[in-house]
Amino acid sequence: MSESKVPAALPEVAISENARIVLERRYLRKDGEGKPCETPKALFWRVAKAIASEEGKYKKSSYTVDALAREFYDLMTSFRFLPNSPTLMNAGTDLGQLAACFVLPVGDSMEEIFDAVKHAALIHKSGGGTGFSFSRLRPKAARVGSTGGIASGPISFLRIFNTATEQVKQGGTRRGANMGILRVDHPDILEFIKAKEREGELNNFNLSVALTEKFMRAVEKDEEYGLVAPHTKDVKARLKAREVFQILVRKAWESGDPGIVFLDRINRDNPTPALGEIESTNPCGEQPLLPYEACNLGSLNLAVLFRDKPNGKSKAKGKKAKNGEARPEEHIDWDELKRMTHLAVRFLDNVIDASRYPLPQITDMVQRNRKIGLGVMGFADLLYQLGVPYNSQEGVDLAGRVMEFVQAEARSASKTLGKERGAFPEYERSTWGKKNLGPYRNATTTTIAPTGTLSILAGCSSGVEPLFALSFVRNVMDGDRLVESNPYFEDALKKAEAYSPKLMEEVAKVGSVRKMKFLPEELRRVFVTAMDIEPLWHLKMQAAFQKYTDNAVSKTVNLPNSATQDDIRDIYWKAYEYGCKGVTVYRDGCKSSQVLCTGDGQEKKDGEGKKKSVVKGRPDVVYGFTQKVETGLGVLYLTVNEVDGKPFEVFATIGKSGRSITAKAEAIGRLVSLALRSGVEVIDIVQQLKGIGGEHPKFQKKYLVQSIPDAVAYVFENRYLKDRKVTVDNGNTLDKPTCPECGEELVFEEGCHICKACGFTKCG
Repeated sequence: MSESKVPAALPEVAISENARIVLERRYLRKDGEGKPCETPKALFWRVAKAIASEEGKYKKSSYTVDALAREFYDLMTSFRFLPNSPTLMNAGTDLGQLAACFVLPVGDSMEEIFDAVKHAALIHKSGGGTGFSFSRLRPKAARVGSTGGIASGPISFLRIFNTATEQVKQGGTRRGANMGILRVDHPDILEFIKAKEREGELNNFNLSVALTEKFMRAVEKDEEYGLVAPHTKDVKARLKAREVFQILVRKAWESGDPGIVFLDRINRDNPTPALGEIESTNPCGEQPLLPYEACNLGSLNLAVLFRDKPNGKSKAKGKKAKNGEARPEEHIDWDELKRMTHLAVRFLDNVIDASRYPLPQITDMVQRNRKIGLGVMGFADLLYQLGVPYNSQEGVDLAGRVMEFVQAEARSASKTLGKERGAFPEYERSTWGKKNLGPYRNATTTTIAPTGTLSILAGCSSGVEPLFALSFVRNVMDGDRLVESNPYFEDALKKAEAYSPKLMEEVAKVGSVRKMKFLPEELRRVFVTAMDIEPLWHLKMQAAFQKYTDNAVSKTVNLPNSATQDDIRDIYWKAYEYGCKGVTVYRDGCKSSQVLCTGDGQEKKDGEGKKKSVVKGRPDVVYGFTQKVETGLGVLYLTVNEVDGKPFEVFATIGKSGRSITAKAEAIGRLVSLALRSGVEVIDIVQQLKGIGGEHPKFQKKYLVQSIPDAVAYVFENRYLKDRKVTVDNGNTLDKPTCPECGEELVFEEGCHICKACGFTKCG
C-alpha cells in the first residue's frame, strides 16, 4: 500500500527513537534494495484497513468498514493494543500470513515425519513458528515392522527438523523457531532431557518435557513409573520418578533447557476434546494447540490505563479502602479497558478471516475453532504508576483482578460476535456447548504471549514480566553511550528530588536500586526488577494470571547465578502446586557454568575428574584465515589455523621485523597457540586477553581496540563467540549472550532471549 492511499486526515504516529529503529528493521515494507518504502503511519493504516475490510462479510455488524478501520488505526497508533508481529508485517500484503504460531503433528512413519518437515518449512517461510510433539515416535532401537530395520528414535529426527529450519529464512526477517516436546513416559526421555547439554545443539528448538500427573504423584511418593513405547503401549522399562525429576532440575540449572509443561492440566482446559488431545505448544510455550491449529495473538497495553484521579467506581472486586484512601484499582480506567478489549477481540476474529494460511489442513482447523489469544503488556509499568510492588500480595491480587476482568470482557465480546456472525463451528461439541455457555465466536480468547518487540513499539514493559532493568546503557554510535531509563522511575526520582544524570549512570551499571540505601525506602520497595524478586513471587504472579487465562502464560522466573539446584526444584514443584501450565527458569549466566560434556558423559569442573593437559601435535597441513585489525600501534594481521573447525594455532604479525612490538605480538601468538593446543577453551582465552589496556587505543568498527592482546580477543570473540558477551564482575565471569544484529546484550524474559535495542528475538 503506497503512502498516497493513506488518508491525509489521519494523525501522525508518535514513536520513540528505539521504536523507529525496530519498525525500520522488522516491520516496514522494503523495496528491492531492502530500504523501507513505507512510513509508520502507512504501516498501521495498511494493517487497520486490511483487517477492517473483513467486516463487510457480516451483515449484522454495527460497524462500517471505514469507521472500523479508523477505530483499529487509533487503537494501534495510541499503542493501546498491538497484534502479533506477522499481522503487522503481512496484513494487506501479497503474503497475507498473519498467524504467529502453529502446531504440526509428527506421526510414526517416515512419510508422516517428512511431511511435517516440509510443512514446517512452508510455515517458517511464511513467518510463523512451529511446535511439535515427538511423543508418537517409537523409541530408538525399536523394530520397524515394514522393513525389519531399527528405529533411530525421536532425537535423531529432532536434529533433522533443526537442520531443515536452519536453511529457511523466516519471512525474510528471522530464523524459524520451534518447540519440541516429549512425554516424560517416553522410553527415550533421558536422551531428550540431555539433548541440549552441548552448547549449540538443536539451536533452533526450545525443548520442553511434558509431565503427567501420574509422574508427579510418583515424584511425590518416591515411586517408580513406567516408560511406555507409543507404538505398542508396552512398558519397556521403569525409572525412579525423583531421579528423572532431579535430572530435569539439573539441566535447567546448567542451561535453562529443557522447560516443563503440565500436559494433563493443559488438556483439562482443552475446549474441543472431541477433536483430539493437545500434544504440544507454540515455540514460546504459552499457546497449547491441537495438531494443525494456529493462533492469532495480540496484547493490550495496561500502562495507558492509569488515572491520576480515582473514579471511585471500580468494576473489579477488591478489598475496601483503608483510612478513606482510594484503592489502587480505582486509579485504573476500567471503562477504557472494556472498550479496548471488545475492539481487540473483534480485530483478532477478523484476523482469522483475513489470514492466508500455508496449509489447507491449517485453514480447516483454524476455521473450525477460531481460537484467538488476547493478552496484556505493560503490567509492571502499571504497578509502578499505582505504587504497588510487583513482589507483594497486593500486586498479585491486582494481577488477578485485571486478568479476570479482561477474560470476562473478552468472552463477552466473543459472545457478541457469536450473535452477529455465528458460533465457531465446533461449538456444539465443545465444553462450552455442553455447558450451554455462549455461544462464543472463539474457542479460546485469552493468552499471555511474549511481547518483546511489541512492547518496544508501545514503549512499555514486556507482558506480565517485571522490568529487567530500571536504567541501561545503549551504544548508538562508535563509542557513544545513551542512558535509557524507565519514565515512571525517572518521574518518581524527580518527585523525590533525587534525580541526577550521574545517578542514572550508576543505576545503569546494575539495573536496580535495591541496594542504594540513600534513596527513599518506598521508592526502592516499589521499583523492583526481575533479579530483585524472590522466585516465589514470580510464581505467584504467573499463577494469578493463569487462573484467568484460557491458554497459558509466557513468564520467566529469573534467578541469580548463585541460585542452586534446590531453588529450581522448589520452583518446579510450586509451579505444579500453584496451577501453572508450565514454567521457564533462567539462571543468569548459566551457560558459562554449564558442565563440560564429552561423548562418554560429564566431567566435573572442580578438581575431581579433571584430565591432565596434553599438548596436541601439529598436523602437516592445516587451514585457516587471516584477519586485519587496526590497532593504535599499526595494522595487526592475525592468522588463525583450525583443526576440525576449532582454532588450533595463532600467528600475530605487526609492524616491521625486528621491532620490540613485533616480538611481543609473536609471543602472544605463541602463548595463545600453546593454550589452544593444550585444550584451553576459547572463552577462557578471551576472558584473559579482553580489555587489557594499551597506550594507543583505536576504534575497529564499533569496538575500541585497546591493545594487541585485546585485538586477539576481539577476533576470537567475534569469530567463535558471536552469541556470547564476555564480562568480568569481581572476578566472576558470566557468559552473557549478545544480539547478533546490533551487538547489545540480550535479556532473558518471557521464555526467550530478547534484544531491547533492536527487537531481535531468538524465538523468532
